[in-house]
Formats: sequence, structure tokens, C-alpha cells
Amino acid sequence: MSRPSRLQRQILSLYRELLRAGRGKPGAEARVRAEFRQHASLPRSDVLRIEYLYRRGRRQLQLLRSGHTTAMSTFVRPRDGMGTPETQPSGR
Repeated sequence: MSRPSRLQRQILSLYRELLRAGRGKPGAEARVRAEFRQHASLPRSDVLRIEYLYRRGRRQLQLLRSGHTTAMSTFVRPRDGMGTPETQPSGR
């Protein structure tokens, strides 16, 4: 097995830090796990997307560590697509 790249090590470190920061905050650990699982299948060649998600994760870590954050939640898109602009009648 090959050694993880520097970026991979940074992402794993971020994952552990997010889990630690989310302890005791309702919904935080589940949200962190779900986010990482959702993006786990990104191809290694999509470096721009990976770096964007890494920076986004760092910002979320700062928010979690702040004393003002008490819980985390997520917005869920409806399965039937209702409410999205593409499915709204155009009025023509």
C-alpha cells in the first residue's frame, strides 16, 4: 500500500479534528461523517474540488470550535424535487 499524500494526511487530520470538535454538540458527528462519506468517491485527480472542500471543512471547524456553536443541522433537499427552480411552472 502506498503512503498517503500530504493532502490526504491533511484531510484525515481535518476529519479527526472535526469529530473531536463536534463531541457533545447534537448532530455534529453524524453530519461530519455524512459529509466525508458523500465526497469519498471523488477522483484523486479532482484536486480543485478536493482543495475547495478542505478549505470549507477548515471554516466549519472554526465555527464548531467557537463558543457560539451549540449544535449542527443540515438542510435536506426533498426527494421529489419540489421547490427547486427547475421544477417550478414557467408561467408561459
